[in-house]
Parts: sequence; structure tokens; C-alpha cells
Amino acid sequence: MATSSSARLSKSVKQQYLELPQGDKVQAMYIWIDGTGEGLRCKTRTLDSEPKTIEDLPEWNFDGSSTYQSEGSNSDMYLLPKAIFRDPFRKDPNKLVLCEVISLLPESETNLRQTCRKVMDMVENQHPWFGMEQEYTILGTDGHPFGWPSNGFPGPQGPYYCGVGADKAYGRDIVEAHYRACLYAGVEICGTNAEVMPAQWEFQVGPCEGISMGDHLWIARFILHRVCEDFGVVVSFDPKPISGNWNGAGCHTNFSTKQMREEGGLRHIEEAIEKLGKRHHYHIRVYDPKGGRDNARRLTGHHETSNIHEFSAGVANRGASIRIPRSVGQDKRGYFEDRRPSANCDPYAVTEAIIRTCLLSEEGEEPVEYN
Repeated sequence: MATSSSARLSKSVKQQYLELPQGDKVQAMYIWIDGTGEGLRCKTRTLDSEPKTIEDLPEWNFDGSSTYQSEGSNSDMYLLPKAIFRDPFRKDPNKLVLCEVISLLPESETNLRQTCRKVMDMVENQHPWFGMEQEYTILGTDGHPFGWPSNGFPGPQGPYYCGVGADKAYGRDIVEAHYRACLYAGVEICGTNAEVMPAQWEFQVGPCEGISMGDHLWIARFILHRVCEDFGVVVSFDPKPISGNWNGAGCHTNFSTKQMREEGGLRHIEEAIEKLGKRHHYHIRVYDPKGGRDNARRLTGHHETSNIHEFSAGVANRGASIRIPRSVGQDKRGYFEDRRPSANCDPYAVTEAIIRTCLLSEEGEEPVEYN
């Protein structure tokens, strides 16, 4: 299997430098989403003291023409710190800083956090909770799935989901390292498991309220990219990385409001699902960064997915657009799961769309603009 050249560098040599004292200085790694809507970028600056709040972090800038976010003739883009986490790679007192990207040219703004935050603020009294199930595939640097035979395929799907053993679980070291790094960072990671296709895994983040869902999932993705970098492999969020009789990768999104979680909440869940059914094509367009084209490879009606062209809902049905967990049907309250978002979705876009449809009762195929 192909691994990166940097993975073959001595980590013990690097460690002797990381153990050097850094005085009273702090390294803050600024992280942002690039113009693809999928890629993450980062760079580090030195601070004179450990930041305790977002207000302690200065704004910064970068060259947007090198990140697909501006033209070279007007390339200055600005990083506004919005969420702060502990750095599991450099460790305390160093920080990871998630940023919004701001441009002087409105048409150059590519990140969706700003509009998502505005929508979340409108419904904060309803306490919207989200939990997102992030599936991903581990690849070698040659794009071949980790652990797969170099000139063939592993055995058919069946023994790999939540599997144990070297012939069933491919890449558990990466999963364990990522899980612990997320816990250290303060990410609301709540679980992980091996998935149906070998070399495919899932981690879950949540419950998170409002805008924090997107913040925590993007940082969890960043940490996973960095962990894979250290191991010399690549993480793919492609919704259908291997064609044929293999499961795709999604980002199932669980949602509830205070009313849904209270006694008799099933009625509010059913009302929300009815609204979603009337706006299926809008959500399909939002649920992957290519307007539905990526998900078209995954949402075929097979491999535990619904058909991209049809809306459906059911109790304990993993072949539906919306699944109501069996326990929710019995308790008459709780949450529902939207199984349509792709693994490479923007969680800000997904959570914003759910709020617009379910709580703001928007209709039609275009989102409403709010001042």
C-alpha cells in the first residue's frame, strides 16, 4: 500500500523538538474551509499569551487566490476566529482556531457559517439539537482503499460492520488516535464504529445545539486529516469511493427540538417530516457540495440508501430518506434521522436547510434571505 513520504520521517526525532519549552508563547493554528467547500486549510501564528475566549484571538489574513476563494488581482481574505479548541498535536497551551472567511467582495465569500449562524439565532428559543454520523474511507496515497489487495478486492460485505480482527477491521489505529485526539480537543465526539465496507469507518458528533454542530464536525474532520497525515494515509469523504456492490458514505443527520423531545413530541416530528417531503429537491441540492451530483452516485435505493428522486420516511427503515428510530415511535417523542446528506456535505449548509424547512416553514426550492 502506498504511504506518504512524510510518514517515513522519524517521529521520534520530531518529538525531541516538540518537547522543547516554548516559554510563555502560544501557537494558534487558524483553520478554514477553502473555496471547494470540502477542503480545509490551516496556518499558525504565535500569540503572547494563552487565549481564554474568542475575543482574545486577533483577526488574520491569507491569499485567497491560492485557495480557490479569490482572483490574484484582489486576493486578500480575512480570517475571523469563531471557535477555539485545544490542540491535540502540539498540546496545551496551544490552540486550534476555527475561522470564518470574510472578503471585501461579497461574491468571493464561500464559507456558509455566517448565514447558518444567522438562521440558528432566529430559532434559539426552540433549542435545536443535532447529531451527525460522519462516514469516511481510509485510502493509501495512490487512492486504493487501505488494506485491500493491490490487484483485487476483499471478500464481500457482511463481516466488516462493527467487525473485530485483522481480517475485518482495516485501520483501527487511525480510528483510536482520532477518537482520543477529539476528546482532548474538546470535540463533542460521542462514538465510532467500523462500517459495512472494509476500510470504511464512522464517527458520531453530538448532540450539539445550533451553530456548534458545524463547528465541531469541521474540527473533527480537520483532526482526522491530520491524524491520517501522521500515519501516511488519506481520508476520503467521497460519498461513493468505490463503484459496484459496495456501500457509499453518508453523513446521517439527527435532529430534534425542545418540543420534539418533550411528551407528545412525535406530533412535531411528523409535522417536520411532512415539511421535508414537500421540499425534497431543495434538500438534495444542499446536501452535497456539488448540488446533488455527488449524492446521485450514492442515493440509488440500494446499499441502505433511499432513491435520490423520491422522498420516503419510516420507522426503523434504513432505506428511507427519513428514519424515525423504533424507540422514538414507542416513546412518542425524541428525534428523527435525515439519511440523505453525503459524507462530504457542509454541516453548516445541512443544519441550516433543516432549520429553514422544519422551523421557519420555508417553501419552494429557494432559501429566503433574512436581514
